Amino acid sequence: MKPENTAVFCIDEKTAIQALDRTQPALPLQPNRPERQTVEYVRLGTVSLLAALEVHSGKVVGRCVPRHTSEEFAHFLEEAVATHRRKTIHVILDNLAVHKAPVVQAWARKHPKVTFHFTSTYASWLNQIEIWLGMITRDCIRRGVFHSVSDLAHKIMTYIRL
Repeated sequence: MKPENTAVFCIDEKTAIQALDRTQPALPLQPNRPERQTVEYVRLGTVSLLAALEVHSGKVVGRCVPRHTSEEFAHFLEEAVATHRRKTIHVILDNLAVHKAPVVQAWARKHPKVTFHFTSTYASWLNQIEIWLGMITRDCIRRGVFHSVSDLAHKIMTYIRL
């Protein structure tokens, strides 16, 4: 049961997602043969995904950033908790150095209603957002064909909005 005036967020990131474009189009499905892709590809760049799962509603907020920095993470925290300013907020994170950087600590001091909870070392899989990151990897990223970094970011954000 959800306590009144409380929000819980599970936040994590998926870094260095590669925008890979195949050198040749996929071979179509045929009887008794799955769709096939060539093994050759072109790397077009990377993007990092910052994602927050609001535990009680199941809603996911995400942002694609070119580089995964503590400043970007602090901006994302602001965005993730924006709709719950009047509530007590609990944020579940893993022990990544970015989550404990001075910029993020300064952000936390400015937001006294936000409490960070860190998963045990080597147990980031306890964070529920990890399940969702596995789903987006399976459904959208793996075996994907992306013609540019912006195409990759657009497809990720479309998946989040669905």
